[in-house]
Amino acid sequence: MGKAVRMISQDGTLTVMAIDSTDIVAFAEKVHRTSAVTSAALGRLLTAASMMGAVMKGKDDSLTVRLNGNGPAGPVIAVSDSDGNVRGYISEPVIEIPLNKKGKLDVAGAVGTDGTLTVMMDLGLKEPYIGQIPIVSGEIAEDITAYYAQSQQTPTVCALGVLVNPDLTIRAAGGFMIQLLPTADDDTITKVEECIKDIPPVTNMLTSGLTPEKICRTVLKGFDLDLLDEFSPEYRCDCSRERFARGIASLENSELEEMAQEEFTEVQCHFCNKKYRFTPDEIRALMRNK
Repeated sequence: MGKAVRMISQDGTLTVMAIDSTDIVAFAEKVHRTSAVTSAALGRLLTAASMMGAVMKGKDDSLTVRLNGNGPAGPVIAVSDSDGNVRGYISEPVIEIPLNKKGKLDVAGAVGTDGTLTVMMDLGLKEPYIGQIPIVSGEIAEDITAYYAQSQQTPTVCALGVLVNPDLTIRAAGGFMIQLLPTADDDTITKVEECIKDIPPVTNMLTSGLTPEKICRTVLKGFDLDLLDEFSPEYRCDCSRERFARGIASLENSELEEMAQEEFTEVQCHFCNKKYRFTPDEIRALMRNK
């Protein structure tokens, strides 16, 4: 279970959120058996989606972030609810590529930079909101920052990190997001820039023992902050046999007829890898009840 907080400056000019998503990313690594670089890519997107989803107001609201940069890892998907609970997957969970020029895991090389970042928010309206921007760097944090600037017109600073152990387990994962409010002026922007100029990586702060609240106060040491809320998001998949049955029933009868001739039909959830089997009799029942 992750740990996250959201805070607001006492002068009402900005909010900041920070999350320790180590447990979330560790669970994702176990489910998808990712390699080091794909753990970093999926973990960063899950962390970002959790923070983005947690600011939605409606209980049933959901947010989907899709990064498709045409890299060897393929598209990366993360879905969050309004409590910050997330699930996700990466199309090619095991790839091996050299480290980048800084000697770090080459997330941009894995996901690619020739494509788009798409954010879809289902807010219970007739149509979901969809925002899409060209990928800026493929490092994910910069792409989230660019999305907010271009699609939401919200000045944002986003930092994400995943530290992978040699045995591919997750040592630390987390992130923070600073967003300016309409009351912010040029002095606020300058002050934020000064604050974040020399901050350590998120994973360094986590491994040194900083909690999400302490990360917020460390990142914005020039601001007086008040706690707005805290929450404990987790990796949570909402798949079910009933949901897959509805999906199968939506197929054409000709396809269902073919499926009914097989010994069984097996479907697998992309998010948690759970498998569901349907017998020929169950397929025929779905046909009758359409």
